[in-house]
Amino acid sequence: MWAILYDRTVLECVPNFSEGRDSTVVLAIANTIAQTPGVLMLGWEADSDHNRSVMTFAGTPDAVVEAAVRGAGKAAELIDLSAHKGVHPRVGAADVIPFVPLDGSSMEEAVAAAHRAGEEIWRRFGVPVYFYEHAARNPLRRRLEKVRRREFDGAPPDIGNIAGHPTAGASMVGARGFLVAYNVQLATRDAAIAQTIAKKIRASSGGFPHVKAMGIYLASRDCAQVSMNLTNFAETPLDRVWDTIADAAREHGTEAAAGEIIGFIPRRAYEMAPEFFRRAENFSESRILETRIAEIQPRL
Repeated sequence: MWAILYDRTVLECVPNFSEGRDSTVVLAIANTIAQTPGVLMLGWEADSDHNRSVMTFAGTPDAVVEAAVRGAGKAAELIDLSAHKGVHPRVGAADVIPFVPLDGSSMEEAVAAAHRAGEEIWRRFGVPVYFYEHAARNPLRRRLEKVRRREFDGAPPDIGNIAGHPTAGASMVGARGFLVAYNVQLATRDAAIAQTIAKKIRASSGGFPHVKAMGIYLASRDCAQVSMNLTNFAETPLDRVWDTIADAAREHGTEAAAGEIIGFIPRRAYEMAPEFFRRAENFSESRILETRIAEIQPRL
């Protein structure tokens, strides 16, 4: 059934779970998703400093919705958010669940999938849901960080009658275009330098369009990191973003040591700025979404 993956009703889902240290928990969630009929698991990775894992899978809307809901349920079962510690902002065990239309699919289909998933997450597991980006029912909730910053913005959730589950918190479920998650490791331990650089490049501070960034310290690598989400790579000068980070790092007596890609990147993004992505220490052709799909399809 996967002979032609890019059917008009195929979606990608890239949920972020609030566990990156306990491999048993991460594997249990990944297996729950991968074992859902009709789902193509493209890959997953975990980060101990962020204490977060990111999983990427694709399939028909029905299959992807079911996999996302099952993954959220397994996360609610195994993750106690009240005991969670990590440098990344989070509000739930299954923290962020975005649906992304692949070629031939529409944003409307992604929105419908997000709304169905949100209803099921509440119905099956009692975890409230807040919709964001294109799936937002409240325009004030389009931006994910706005809801997080104000602890669910003080208003009732979109689905459910509680602000948060006592141990699983809440899930932010959305529909969006491709997002490129890219980090830059600095040759310094000083998180304040990373924070200064992040402020310089992010759109909300007058930096580059469609760039979200924060500066953190990575205990596992003993270095500071500029962590970025590039929400519209086609309208962001990626090479200039790197150059600005590198120049700012030198101004503070350090350097941009290496890049890091989280998840997968569309081929179009790579073709627009190949050197930007090649700077990532973990770059390979398999990081390109279309290449990864081609690698896995024959096995199904």
